[in-house]
Amino acid sequence: MPFLPLNQQEMTERGWDGVDFVCVTGDAYVDHPSFGIAIVSRVLEAEGFRVGMIAQPDWRSAKSFNVFGRPRYGYFVTGGNIDSMVAHYTAAKRRRSDDAYTPGGKAGKRPDRATIVYCNKIRELYPDIPIVIGGIEASLRRFAHYDYWDDAVRPSILVDSGADLLIFGMGEHQTAQIARRLAAGEPPSALTDLRGICYTAPMGTAVEDAVSIASFHKVSTDKAAYARATKQQIDEQDEVTGRPIVQKHAENLVVVQTPPAPALTQEELDRVFALPFMRYYHPSYEAQGGVKAIEEVEFSIMHNRGCFGHCNFCSIAYHQGRRVTCRSRESVLAEAKAFTQNPHFKGYIHDVGGPTANFRLPSCKKQEKLGLCKDRKCLAPSPCPALQVDHSDYLELLRELRALPGVKQVFIRSGIRFDYLMADQNDAFLRELIAHHVSGQLKVAPEHCSAQVLDRMGKPHIEAYNRFQEQFYRITRRIGKEQYLVPYLMSSHPGSTLKDAVQLALFLKKNNIRPEQVQDFYPTPATLSTCMFYTGLDPYTMKPVYVPKTSEEKAMQRALLQYFKPENRRLVKMALLKAGRADLIGSGKECLIPADRDFIEKHKQAALRQGGDASWRGRGVRAQGAGKKPSRYAKGKPKQKPKKG
Repeated sequence: MPFLPLNQQEMTERGWDGVDFVCVTGDAYVDHPSFGIAIVSRVLEAEGFRVGMIAQPDWRSAKSFNVFGRPRYGYFVTGGNIDSMVAHYTAAKRRRSDDAYTPGGKAGKRPDRATIVYCNKIRELYPDIPIVIGGIEASLRRFAHYDYWDDAVRPSILVDSGADLLIFGMGEHQTAQIARRLAAGEPPSALTDLRGICYTAPMGTAVEDAVSIASFHKVSTDKAAYARATKQQIDEQDEVTGRPIVQKHAENLVVVQTPPAPALTQEELDRVFALPFMRYYHPSYEAQGGVKAIEEVEFSIMHNRGCFGHCNFCSIAYHQGRRVTCRSRESVLAEAKAFTQNPHFKGYIHDVGGPTANFRLPSCKKQEKLGLCKDRKCLAPSPCPALQVDHSDYLELLRELRALPGVKQVFIRSGIRFDYLMADQNDAFLRELIAHHVSGQLKVAPEHCSAQVLDRMGKPHIEAYNRFQEQFYRITRRIGKEQYLVPYLMSSHPGSTLKDAVQLALFLKKNNIRPEQVQDFYPTPATLSTCMFYTGLDPYTMKPVYVPKTSEEKAMQRALLQYFKPENRRLVKMALLKAGRADLIGSGKECLIPADRDFIEKHKQAALRQGGDASWRGRGVRAQGAGKKPSRYAKGKPKQKPKKG
């Protein structure tokens, strides 16, 4: 099955005189199931509709959205695989210089707030045509939300875009149902009985069993109201217990969210991944250098959806849901066998993962009837007693993949939830993971070491990571391999003070971890962490939360995580003095940076004033790294060595 038409010529070559639906995306056209719009377009095609694709249109001209003429039934619009504002700006709000989702990596091929801009241009062409929006950009902005880039609360994206319907979450069910009913002649206003959608309605519209949350005006002016509304939104995201939510946006306008759509069953998920994807970017991009985003996914396998880990800074639980659904082993093996027929395949499956690689089961047996708990997390701060922990199915899947003719090695590069792994009394999976599935480095996400920061993150305490690290290196040494853990770390998350950042720096030094990169907390819409960042409140307790907001403090927290870099010494010194940890400046065993001349002179004078020893020199052992073999933290090299003994 060829790519869907990208222009009128390709449509004509199919013998079509028009299309039923047009899909618009802020990304290049990559027909791969890791791209949401690729799934939407193939689901529409499987329903028997003619579908045209408009990828990265010139948003300055409405004509760019009229490539196929007026579609018979409507448009499906997405900003792309990642939020357009995140695609364009760093956490420091600096403009990015490249874009992996654009041919040749060229930046600037989509507008800021792409979903809104695209819909407004379509409305210029066809004021009355049905427009359905979805994807991460729309899903996270379904209600009034704090916008980091504006530093203000914005209304629901439905209001700004003028779209008729918003699909939130994973949208296969909604896409098929909407398409069928639009084709049957029903207007978008008649589709409000569907689950997993949002729509606007006149004030006073009856919505049975609905939860009313604070209005757009209220959450824009009252941070406590914003925090309470955030908790209500998250509490209603379960497919079993979730109720409709109504939020007033204007004198005569409300936004309504219907209950979440049920997660796909294993059979339904298998059917989605069996759709005739080309699994590559459109050939027209080859001359421009191709699309870099395909590199990580072309020979990787996504075997599950959803994440009951539910970290507070992550959008997965709000978008995909906390309920885990996995593909059958037969479906995954069929995809791997297809790799071996691809001339580009070198025998290496790069990843077998998903939102969390080692989840193959729902978190507990009761959730099918009772839903997931609203008042606690499945894994943090410690695993729930009702948690199902079993890696046997995932382990068997990996064994079968390794045994396939033409497959040399199967890697798991990231996404391992180490606290879930450590809750397993059987260490067979851990042993085989280390022996067969680590490509030199395994990325894991402790994020921090301070208990109070980890609590704000919704992550397990550092003791779980310490146990995992110890076992990882013990088994690695035993089998005679040289492999390393690469921890993901985050600075400046709500709750993190300078003292917490110093604690993390000391943890990194103690464990000989020298991260190449660290991530500043990035406040993206709809997460619990973003709510804390904006309001200074924990929405579940309504207690105050310390929030590092100034660029100076963020820079200091980030520098502490890379205290060993000479260019960071000034910031690290400032941070240590401000945190009251001058004892960590000098040549002592725990010191983070050496003392400079000004620091020595200052302490010498202080000692003299107090009648002390004027020969103060920051005594102690040599500075970190002096006389030692340098750590291998150059690009592409391991960041951590296993500890001896």
